[in-house]
Amino acid sequence: MTSPGKPRVLVCDDEPQILRALRVILRDAGFEAVPSETAEEALDLVAVRPPDAAIIDLVLPDLDGVELCARLREWSEMPIIVLSAVGDEDAKVRALAAGADDYITKPFGPRELVARLEANLRRTGPGPDEAVIVADGLEVDLSRRTVLHDGVEVHLTPTEFDLLRLLARNRGRLMTHRELLVSVWGTGYSDDTQVLRAHIANLRRKIEPASGPRYIKTDPGVGYRFAG
Repeated sequence: MTSPGKPRVLVCDDEPQILRALRVILRDAGFEAVPSETAEEALDLVAVRPPDAAIIDLVLPDLDGVELCARLREWSEMPIIVLSAVGDEDAKVRALAAGADDYITKPFGPRELVARLEANLRRTGPGPDEAVIVADGLEVDLSRRTVLHDGVEVHLTPTEFDLLRLLARNRGRLMTHRELLVSVWGTGYSDDTQVLRAHIANLRRKIEPASGPRYIKTDPGVGYRFAG
């Protein structure tokens, strides 16, 4: 959830021109940029004063951007957007698996970056009062944005929760890849099944039993349904 005043956004990139551009873009959009050129510097800044969101490059001089994403995700559920080079599909998937919520390919447009950032921040904000969905040991509190599995809290990223909420609220109904992508990520992701598969895999790892999927069922080549 964003803090009072300007939302603070950690920006980690070792290219000075990119860092400068991001600071200007964020400032003009009403954000406060917290710049860092290395992963270790980013971790230090976050430890001193946690930001509301993070934008990190996948290629950093000290730590791999995917590793930085994973370390941030160990204790924070803030939205994380990764920057990647064109065609670096494997790195994007690894970043999403490590807990990133979104990615943007360089070169990127300022309006797209701001729109993605605002959309991800909205997901972490408070929503209207909603019901609690209970399904075979899984409890999804749609208002508090919390998930319990057999009474134990499961920590999901904002995007993972949005995906689970959408599936749970449509229990039993097959939801197509496109429907899920557009509803959770927006029209720009309507064909990006790679993003969807990575987040479904993360969700299953966190909530499903080792014996196999109990809650999220796959309809090969079409989509998923919540069957809890």
